[in-house]
Amino acid sequence: MRIDIAGIGREPDRMDHAAFVGRIEEIDRLGYDGVWFNEFHFQTPPQPYPSLLLLAAAVLARTERVRIGTSVLVLPLHNPLLLAEQIAQLDWQSGGRIDIGLGRGTDPGTLVRLGVDPASTRERFEGAFDTIKSVWLGTAKQQIADGEPLEIPVQPCVQVPHPPLYIAGYTEETLTFAGRHGLPLLLSLEPPETRQIEIYRDVVRAHGFPCRLAESSLTRYVVIGRSEAEAEAHLERLLPLLQKRRIYYAGRRGVAPQDVLPIDRALLLRDQLILGDPPSCFAQIVDLRRRMGIAALRCVFNGNGVLSPPISMEQMRLFSQEVLPLLRDI
Repeated sequence: MRIDIAGIGREPDRMDHAAFVGRIEEIDRLGYDGVWFNEFHFQTPPQPYPSLLLLAAAVLARTERVRIGTSVLVLPLHNPLLLAEQIAQLDWQSGGRIDIGLGRGTDPGTLVRLGVDPASTRERFEGAFDTIKSVWLGTAKQQIADGEPLEIPVQPCVQVPHPPLYIAGYTEETLTFAGRHGLPLLLSLEPPETRQIEIYRDVVRAHGFPCRLAESSLTRYVVIGRSEAEAEAHLERLLPLLQKRRIYYAGRRGVAPQDVLPIDRALLLRDQLILGDPPSCFAQIVDLRRRMGIAALRCVFNGNGVLSPPISMEQMRLFSQEVLPLLRDI
């Protein structure tokens, strides 16, 4: 089973770049299969790594085996021809150690700052994807002034197969797009993936698309302790921080703090969390794979940036020592 790390790169206590890359080097040594980074622009406070591909290049140069994923590159924000070249170059430089998650993006502040009409993101997303694939196949269509398409031969900067592609999204339109192109999904914590999978299965069944759930990737918060009591203590520390994070992001959507519902612990445990000592975490992941039929898990040890690196690294090390070896056999 593939086990990756997600949620790092935006921790509350900033570290310098050398320390951050050293952290990824340790994740590589611990045996995790991949690390996924998110694309966020113009954040308050500013995020240290708005450019995923620049960060990926730096990390890949300092690691040996771990894969680096984008979750996601927001296609409407990029020139697709340039992006196709950059991805192909990075795939070549890394020896094929990148995974490319793609998405439409919905953050209104970013779209406004870049002059992108929110109503155009669907068209931009699908058009950019078609352009990128055309470039990698060797022929791209460019629209010229009189409206006639011009066939131009465009070779990738290096002759290599394109990296694995994933689609992130939860709307029927995006899940239909993934099905039509035969692409696996990057499934999210919020909204929980149950509804996404239900829509996706309906889509592939209705249209006869290939089902790529087996190659898709789930996400879960992971809270592990050497005992059940220790894990529960970690969770009690995490819950108020997660609620604070919910209030912050709700506020960005114009929702008042008093209108944000408290976290439903039962739903969190059911839909978003792996919790317990090492044997319990292992059993929960085995059951998750059995129920979902998905063999890749992106583990979030830091609550998506609310826990400090020393705390999350301690749990990553314990999981690596006690759980990761067992998961290699399933």
